[in-house]
Amino acid sequence: MNTLYAYPKRPGARQNVTQSDAVTPLFDVTGKRVVITGGTRGIGRMIAAGYAAAGAKVVISSRNGESAAQAQDELRAVGDITALVGDVSSPANARALSAAATDALGAVDVLVNNAGVTWGAPLEAFPESGWDKVMHTNVEGLFHFTTAALPALRAAVETSGDASIINIGSADGINVPAMESYSYGASKAAVHHLTRHLAKRLAPEGIRVNAIAPGLFESKMTKFVVEDPTAKQAIDSTIPLGRFGQPDEIAGVAILLGSRAGRYLTGAVLPVDGGLVGCGPAAGLAVSDGKLAPARG
Repeated sequence: MNTLYAYPKRPGARQNVTQSDAVTPLFDVTGKRVVITGGTRGIGRMIAAGYAAAGAKVVISSRNGESAAQAQDELRAVGDITALVGDVSSPANARALSAAATDALGAVDVLVNNAGVTWGAPLEAFPESGWDKVMHTNVEGLFHFTTAALPALRAAVETSGDASIINIGSADGINVPAMESYSYGASKAAVHHLTRHLAKRLAPEGIRVNAIAPGLFESKMTKFVVEDPTAKQAIDSTIPLGRFGQPDEIAGVAILLGSRAGRYLTGAVLPVDGGLVGCGPAAGLAVSDGKLAPARG
């Protein structure tokens, strides 16, 4: 077995530790109390399953009672998961859901602000409702849920010295989207900036705030692409790694941010997108009659 060197606890000789001894505690989230808004499907569900399988106690939410109950039943085969009914579409709803999650867990070690919606429409026909709903949920809801959860996060800091907020942004909040999803891209760019602002404010309290900017994963939001072979091929061709992300690839980054391995990270926006942000698109993408296709020329 490989041997790593650990920094000594006091001046003197180095202490040898095995690789498994060194790595496992770094990413250990056993017993951590985790709240994930909107965690019954999509990326939120992927993260919930990852944390639960790793031994965390997880609370997820859905605005639909039937969806919440179904997700809870399915995910309890993975680990300790409780589903609540609620949403963050208004300040009052966000505060109510935060209170329910806190009641279920007590202190909160990791908060994942995942709940979000999108809207697409041509520029000059883009409705006010498509702007307001997205901004209220993706930005305002995140902010009000976070502020309501601060006492529970501070309680975790008192016992462990650390708490983590993980905001789910988007690669569309960094790159210019190909689709006409004006309010969505703007809302996610706002989430990224708000992440940095909250990180600066809360760092002195031991509460870290980071964002994940996912690229393309199979979810309700990307269903229209996944079910259209031409669109799927066109999208895959733009991703430097040539494919959509897998559930464990987004869960792994979230676990990093909530574990001891990520305790020196705050104010970061981490793209998890197969290289779209860091490398640029591998191929062009065109939109014709509302459908995605490879760009010509």
